[in-house]
Amino acid sequence: MHATHARPITRHDYAQIPFGAPNYQLIEGDLVMAPSPNTPHQNIVGRLCRLIGNHLDAHPIGRVFIAPLDVHLSDLNVYQPDLFFIRRENASIIEEHGIEGAPDLVVEILSKTTAKYDLGIKRTIYARTGVEELWIIDPTKHTLALYRLTENADTPAATYRAKQHFSSALLPGLTIEMATVFAV
Repeated sequence: MHATHARPITRHDYAQIPFGAPNYQLIEGDLVMAPSPNTPHQNIVGRLCRLIGNHLDAHPIGRVFIAPLDVHLSDLNVYQPDLFFIRRENASIIEEHGIEGAPDLVVEILSKTTAKYDLGIKRTIYARTGVEELWIIDPTKHTLALYRLTENADTPAATYRAKQHFSSALLPGLTIEMATVFAV
């Protein structure tokens, strides 16, 4: 028996999908539907966006974005990270239709439907395409795993729990209290 494989979907095919729910991501040429996030997810992304956004208002070193906004990493990979940051010196990748290249920082919040991608192939692609830092947040365990992808894409540089705080070299002067991120 001869097996045939459909050709991968490209970013040009992806661009033909009508705007609106449901949202999709293009992961290694496969179209993956992303169901809407739950309320804990939205609370976390909202708090982080406010914390980072307020910091950037006082220290305009870049811009923060939230999903859904397409990040074009390659012809076969167009993601919609939950939250991401682009330094001012890399602002040339910001286009009207989305982002053309790797953000400096990506934040992914795990869910049952996205964890296998966020912890697997997406982390690999983020590292390969130049994302410097990845924060993987587990809303169930109340943890944040900080990956410095340019140093080690396989193992977090640190993992922070709900009663801890941390800072990132990409956002100098900002200290994030994990209890605030996970507050109900």
